[in-house]
Amino acid sequence: MSHPENATVFLKDKARAKWHDETLWIVREKRDATIHQIPEWEKLRELASQIKDHTLSKLDFYLEELERNATANGIKVHWAENAEEHNQIIGRILREKNCKTIVKSKSILTEECHLNPYLAERGVEVVDTDLGERIIQFLKQPPSHIVMPAIHLKKSDISDIFHEKLNTEKGNVDPVYLTHAARLHLREKFLQAKVAITGVNFAVAETGEFVVCTNEGNADMGVHLADTHIACMGIEKLIPRRKDLGVFLRLLARSATGQSITNYNSHFRSPSPGKELHLILVNNGRTKQLGREKFRNSLKCIRCGACMNTCPIYRRSGGFSYGSTVPGPIGSILSPGIDLKKYSTLPFASTLCGSCSDVCPVKINIHEQLYEWRQEITKANGSSLKGLSMKMANGIFKSPLAYRISGQLMRASLKNLPDSIIYNPLNAWGKGRNLPDLPEESFKAWYKKNRP
Repeated sequence: MSHPENATVFLKDKARAKWHDETLWIVREKRDATIHQIPEWEKLRELASQIKDHTLSKLDFYLEELERNATANGIKVHWAENAEEHNQIIGRILREKNCKTIVKSKSILTEECHLNPYLAERGVEVVDTDLGERIIQFLKQPPSHIVMPAIHLKKSDISDIFHEKLNTEKGNVDPVYLTHAARLHLREKFLQAKVAITGVNFAVAETGEFVVCTNEGNADMGVHLADTHIACMGIEKLIPRRKDLGVFLRLLARSATGQSITNYNSHFRSPSPGKELHLILVNNGRTKQLGREKFRNSLKCIRCGACMNTCPIYRRSGGFSYGSTVPGPIGSILSPGIDLKKYSTLPFASTLCGSCSDVCPVKINIHEQLYEWRQEITKANGSSLKGLSMKMANGIFKSPLAYRISGQLMRASLKNLPDSIIYNPLNAWGKGRNLPDLPEESFKAWYKKNRP
């Protein structure tokens, strides 16, 4: 299904759609409030953008430096060209450890690689330990937001899920009660798991370390109790020096949720005695995106979700309407690079208002890239009904006589045609809107009549 079709399904529940819109806007307002406390905010954004530009321009050099230093630290570094290789590497490690249960903290990359179903098919139980991720795992749903994966669910929904899955008190919507129930449930899983999987927020080439940012401490709980830690990282998550890290940590949480900093920023540099630490560096189309001059900027993304919280289309259509691992504006410029045909409607799911670019902490020109993808998709698809209509409009707008006559004809037609014809299935614009009252005459005719 395309984005418009999926969005139509989401919008059938008008009350929930309105609540979703308002909830995300509250997060956007929190972001605005906290950044106004930082006088140098725009300088931080510019600095972060420049660091990312520099890193991407020398990505091969810094990746080799990261591998060299991480290996020297005792980390086992693996390279994965695509999602299949990533999953196979993890599968091999789990077989070597004879592991049938793992705990996993939030990782958009493992969602991108469809790791959970891959392991489930091979008899491995995957327990997502981020609270939001665990909730949607119970529902067998993907995340609808990269930072707040269960943002589409209300407290009452979660209460019902926990009553069914964790045997909590029916109808109890108290967040403290529900969180406590989740903690007891997950504590058991942490104690059983031999292997823990995490994502990576930032990797430092200079030191060979990587950083995982969470608010719940679930990543730390998992890796400290397990004998083996597997960290999965997209190759764009790299920064050159440890001192660069402070710039991004100040930007990340403020942009994501309006916090000054995430509760846990955990540095992993070497394995604990008697344990193993694996780092998987994943390409999966990133070098192709790097080679696209108009779109390489998208690789600067630090996955804060700010563009989603501000986007009027995402807020009003929900994350599932995008059908991609990363929804919202940033997903709409990343996904077409993976599969142009499958995600061809996403760049059009935007007003091009530029709010996404305004809030992006690393200054990605998201709305400009959305426009550029529209051009690429139009070229790839060839002639279409919309293209033909634009050519016809071009001919009318070029001729004052044709413009005047067509205006007169349309005013006369729209006054007399029944709604069943005006709001026909081909009129997508009219599905949720009504035309304004028609003027009796054109502005040009009115001006001639009324000018001094």
